[in-house]
Amino acid sequence: MRVAVFTEPHRGASYDDQLRFARLCEAGGFDGFLRADHYRAMSDEPGLPGPTDAWLTLAALARETSRIRLGTLVTSATFRLPGPLAVMVAQVDQMSGGRVELGIGAGWYEREHTAYGIPFPGVGERFDRLAEQLEIVTGLWRTPVGESYTWAGEYYRLVDAPALPKPVQQPGPPVIVGGRGPKRTPDLAARYADEFNVPFTSVGETAQAYDRVREACDRAGRADSGRAPLVYSAGIVVAIGRTDVEAQRRAAPLHVKSALPPEDPVVGSPAQLVDRIGEFAAVGATRVHLRLIDLDDLDQLELIAAEVLPQLDGS
Repeated sequence: MRVAVFTEPHRGASYDDQLRFARLCEAGGFDGFLRADHYRAMSDEPGLPGPTDAWLTLAALARETSRIRLGTLVTSATFRLPGPLAVMVAQVDQMSGGRVELGIGAGWYEREHTAYGIPFPGVGERFDRLAEQLEIVTGLWRTPVGESYTWAGEYYRLVDAPALPKPVQQPGPPVIVGGRGPKRTPDLAARYADEFNVPFTSVGETAQAYDRVREACDRAGRADSGRAPLVYSAGIVVAIGRTDVEAQRRAAPLHVKSALPPEDPVVGSPAQLVDRIGEFAAVGATRVHLRLIDLDDLDQLELIAAEVLPQLDGS
């Protein structure tokens, strides 16, 4: 089981906060440091000192770390045009020596779009744009050096793009597609993703989502295409402690009103987190993303590294 850490800097974290956290993740033996791609907090709190751009941050972290994988969970397709996004991710992959992952989704939080003047079309168009972005980004990465890439879609048009720079990872950085949607999300994951992630819900709902994606893979003939099997991952909201009082203190932010959908957190002891990870493994997950709310709470990160990760060796 690979264990990554997922953070939400829009709640309130500077670049230095994220650098400290990422370095401690690396030292503690975690598989990855992934961050959300949002420009404002989900609650009424301002999230001081303010938002940090996901890919600017990851580019900097790429030069300040050496082993841990870095990525988004997930980049909003509404924020960036697909051509520049492919360039951005490929460059950060080069800067990291091949440690980048692109989690990408349709975008959903209207409030941050209106706050910063970002167009926010209807959900159907957002998914159509996401599908084109996945095709374009992966197509640019796959185009051989010396050849050009052209695409004419409903929303994007590229003409003789040089398809440079190339990422270190070939045919490209792993693409993560996730969500709970019953139709388009499974189809997009089957066609384009290297990893399918179900965020922060119950084991039962996660298992049902995995089944939908497996069916989509069968329809798409993925097994016959020569592509590697999908990695199935799960997000887990975590608030654990050495005592119940400590765990409940860490869980307090979960009770604040938010725009996020209902979640199924682990609030309790390290042993309870180990058990939950085992339950996800039983339904097919081989990677988990632990959502840790407070980037100043280094003690919880160290607790997981010391008392959870060693129990997962060989699982």
